[in-house]
Amino acid sequence: MEKLKQKHLILNDNLWQVTFKLSWPAILAMVLYGLNTVFDAFFVGRFVGEDALAGVSLAYPLTQLSLGLGSLIGVGAGSALSIAIGKNDTDTQKKLLGNVNYLSIVISLVFMMLGLIFTNQLIQFMGGSGLTLDFGAAYFRVTVYGALFWIAGLAGNMIVRAEGKMKTAALMMGIGLGVNIVFNYIFIVIFKWGVEGAAWGTNIGMIIYTLTSLVYFKREGASFEAKPFSIRRDKAIMKRIISMGVPSLIMSVMSLLQAVVVLNAISNYGSNSDLAFYGVAFRIFTFMLTPIFGLMRALQPVVGINYGAKNYERVIKGFKVFAVAATLVMLPFWLLMMIGPQLPLNLMMPDKVLAAQDLFNFRIFMALLPILPVIFMGMTFFPAIDKGKIASMIGIARQLVFYVPLMLILPRFFGVDFVYIGAFAIDFIIVLWSVYLVRKEFKALRELEEVDLNRSA
Repeated sequence: MEKLKQKHLILNDNLWQVTFKLSWPAILAMVLYGLNTVFDAFFVGRFVGEDALAGVSLAYPLTQLSLGLGSLIGVGAGSALSIAIGKNDTDTQKKLLGNVNYLSIVISLVFMMLGLIFTNQLIQFMGGSGLTLDFGAAYFRVTVYGALFWIAGLAGNMIVRAEGKMKTAALMMGIGLGVNIVFNYIFIVIFKWGVEGAAWGTNIGMIIYTLTSLVYFKREGASFEAKPFSIRRDKAIMKRIISMGVPSLIMSVMSLLQAVVVLNAISNYGSNSDLAFYGVAFRIFTFMLTPIFGLMRALQPVVGINYGAKNYERVIKGFKVFAVAATLVMLPFWLLMMIGPQLPLNLMMPDKVLAAQDLFNFRIFMALLPILPVIFMGMTFFPAIDKGKIASMIGIARQLVFYVPLMLILPRFFGVDFVYIGAFAIDFIIVLWSVYLVRKEFKALRELEEVDLNRSA
């Protein structure tokens, strides 16, 4: 049956072939998402100015909160769906979208209310003052108006990916990106709406993004019984969604916390130019991670469905194959970025003269990218086997134990250059810890498989 084709592929085909078939559209989708943020910076930096770019750079981490809330629902629901598909649990499958819709509406309303009330205070908290505060607040306020579509659009797309339908998810994201770019050009270049134009362009892209998911589910394209306009409040299912999605939200919240301490350090000990430079470097760093994010999304149904079907050794092998694939995909682009960083930096900061120290900071910031897949694959792996607490622990420790203390101390005594050096040191430690935790879980899965084999014998 066509609807079970992806399930059969994930449970039975060669894992390298599965990785390729699922990953290239997932990587494409995440690259498109990454381009979304790059194009915002491109249009603002080119057509509005450096102060506006600094303001948007302050607001950008706050906008990721809405996507973090979308990930909370999408990753949780996707993990629950993958395990249910592996177990043939049709009851959970048919109730899923109703609970996703309920959570999306409630969470969006709370976020919008708080975001609109505390817009200025939040931008000030990020380090904004004067012009950067005005630009940042204007940008963030408009994105809050579209919060429902940011949250529901991402959640719906993640559920499509959880079925293993990466091509469909990539097409949806591509349509949203295309709309975003067109309206960014119209609103910023033609209408001269400035940073608000960038935000409205993104909102319209997110509306279209959400509508594509609704159309997909309404036309019965899903591999499960989907009711896209239902609203349900099933406590057991919502609890599972939230427990498995919390690590993804924690990543977003902790990233925001990281941004708060970093951006405040740069605001206190650097200039607007330093702030704009970090904003651009961070966007490029995030864009370079998009292949990993794509492979993370593709790994989730592979781990979840095989875990639900009790194919534990295949779960382990799947993690290893995806981690190696992520490094191989990233390596050539990383090498080009390390050799010639001037081109991407000058695209978004055409008027800045890049000093040798700027280029050094950029390179040290990017240096660990080839080994970061272990962290991010782990953040997908643990929720997919219903052990979200471990992923939450990694996410919290990365920021609270390491980022906050180091970023409060180093820039104060050694200047803003140590923001980049500190980031390198922190991620190196977290990579080593993640390897230890993953290996420990592999051992536990093999013990589970041995118990099942003994029972069947």
